[in-house]
Amino acid sequence: MALFVAALVVWFVLRVFEVVLLVFLAVLAAVYLSAITDLLEQRFRMPRWAGLVCAVVGSLVILAGAGALILPPVIDQTQALISALPQSFADLQGVIARWAGRYPVLRRTVLADPASGIAVRLIDDAVNYMRGSLLPYVRAGGRLFIEAASVIVMALYLARQPAIYRAGVLALIAPRYRPVGARVLDDATATLRAWVAGQLLDMIVLAVLTAMGLWLLDVPYWLAFAIFTGLAAIVPFFGTLLSTLLPALFVLGSGDALKAFAVVVLGVVIHVLEANVVAPLIMERKVALPPVLTIAAVLVMGVLLGAVGLVVAVPVLAVALVLVRHVLQGEIYGDSTIAEPAVLRTSGEFRIPRTGPRI
Repeated sequence: MALFVAALVVWFVLRVFEVVLLVFLAVLAAVYLSAITDLLEQRFRMPRWAGLVCAVVGSLVILAGAGALILPPVIDQTQALISALPQSFADLQGVIARWAGRYPVLRRTVLADPASGIAVRLIDDAVNYMRGSLLPYVRAGGRLFIEAASVIVMALYLARQPAIYRAGVLALIAPRYRPVGARVLDDATATLRAWVAGQLLDMIVLAVLTAMGLWLLDVPYWLAFAIFTGLAAIVPFFGTLLSTLLPALFVLGSGDALKAFAVVVLGVVIHVLEANVVAPLIMERKVALPPVLTIAAVLVMGVLLGAVGLVVAVPVLAVALVLVRHVLQGEIYGDSTIAEPAVLRTSGEFRIPRTGPRI
């Protein structure tokens, strides 16, 4: 009977997986709004509804102001960059062919053939992957609008009265296991809040530092590349790799190998500086996930959900590790001496799951 019920639950989740994803996106948005609302509620003694209104209005004002300042030049540079891409790819292919012709090992490969179009094919593969992932959402039309509105409304309700939904989830758990459920919910909330705050700060810092560096190096379309770097930071490792190599390849197409190398060095230095200096200074809390698990989660979620999976891979992994830490490690194994694998660090300290009755 237990196996039948488990199989039924898995089948149901798979059938409504898109709805589960929308709810998870709403939870992430609610975590962001709730963090600001809690701060306003505690610091300024605001009623929760007033704090939530300020959080929403303030976020919209910041987005509108930032958009008004940087959106016009970003659009202009992006359009110019897209128009220049075909010629840039052709120049890049010529540079690669000349370099390959200098080495006997590479002379008989496709790299030495200027007409092979290997650079164009690589870019086309990446573009086709993103197009295939995003096209169903673009074609959805009214469905996309309804789903987006649903996420926003659910996020507002979750941020307005989180205690109601927390109590509802705990009510579904057997009374003897509710303390464990409460710890899982608290830790998952803290973990997601740390991830949202850290991710937003990472994106802003990387975009600003990249814009300054590319501008100093006199790289064309520096602002467009900087905004792309900030947005790509939401995908660990792969976003960093792509945002570093893309402007370098564009510069390499012009034949300036020294400047292309400087762009690569700039990207590496910025990401190392952000991870080891900036992040510890501006964040009191951060989520440190095992790199191998993070990369694997991004690959798996990318295959399952396409571009959307790349965005939610890390928070899904963080929540999964919270469950493993508290349920499997803390309750089933009864092991309270091993540091938590998801590692939500607060002021450099590790929190150990408390022991309780075994399941």
